[in-house]
Amino acid sequence: MTALAGGRDGSAALRVLWLTPDKPADISVGRRRIAEHLRKDGIDVTLRGTTPRTVLASLRERDRYDVVVGTTRSGAMAGTVLKLLGTPFVVDHVDPIRQFADTHSSELALAVRVAENVAFTLADHTLYVYDEERDRVRRYARAATATDLGVAYDRFADPDPESVERARDRLAAAGIDASDRVAIYVGGLEPIYHIEALLAAMEHLDDWTLVVLGAGSLAEHVERAARDHENVVFPGTVDHDAVPGYLHAGDVGVSLVDDPHTLKVLEYAAAGLGVVQARGLAEERFGEHVTFCEPTPMAIARAVRRADDGEADDEDEAGDGSAATEAFQAFVREFDYERVAATYGKVLKGVARSGER
Repeated sequence: MTALAGGRDGSAALRVLWLTPDKPADISVGRRRIAEHLRKDGIDVTLRGTTPRTVLASLRERDRYDVVVGTTRSGAMAGTVLKLLGTPFVVDHVDPIRQFADTHSSELALAVRVAENVAFTLADHTLYVYDEERDRVRRYARAATATDLGVAYDRFADPDPESVERARDRLAAAGIDASDRVAIYVGGLEPIYHIEALLAAMEHLDDWTLVVLGAGSLAEHVERAARDHENVVFPGTVDHDAVPGYLHAGDVGVSLVDDPHTLKVLEYAAAGLGVVQARGLAEERFGEHVTFCEPTPMAIARAVRRADDGEADDEDEAGDGSAATEAFQAFVREFDYERVAATYGKVLKGVARSGER
């Protein structure tokens, strides 16, 4: 791609303000990775977590940017304000309203749905991830493009050897031997991810160790489990650049949210781990590549063993573990951030050109 010339002040680079959810950088990395690729293509991207303070700063500085991108939910809502003041606007719609409705009151979910519909209507373009949101987005949006969550494939498939060594050293200090079977969870520590069921599953996996990397409201619960059980280790939150090293010290990655678009599954697969995923919406997308289970302790324990053995989702049908891993890696490679960022770059340049006319 070629960088779009002619910013508002005559500068060569297209200048983009990207308003993201206000989450720790090591928990939410997708937008940062896309921005890195856009910068390589000559697009000047400023990422900001969306808070009242950053929204006020963005309003004061709006003339510095050619396009504002708002990631659902808070970023998209803030972006509508800049759009009303004249800045071309792209909605980055990454979370379905269903997830919000599952964890909030029906009244609040309805209000957020309406606010999102307004954002789609005002935006010059909407990028969306979930197929279940397609009809709603296209009903309201002026223009819409389907995209996907990305994965830094090479970073996870072939990590820095020093990163792997550092992770192994830290796990060894926690009592994990190189020959131990390791299940690993990376991500938010919230009830929606069935963290308590995962911890309880370790009572049925005496010959396994669970490594939990993340932060959230259940962090104290995980800390307590790590104190009380030798086969639970909780390093806490680590820099996302260190995560590939930890994954290469593991055998099975676990994701227990009912969601077909979770970054952790793509990262587990790129690293060559067996993957355990909650039954539900992800089954159609990942099929035979993943071992599915109900998010209950005994079912999770059985699934971890099956995923490590390279078995198919049918418990009676054995599979070739090596071949299955390579097939899943080939599937996941299609979601490398470079490909995802190319879609974003095309949309941003198109919106900027339209705004100049």
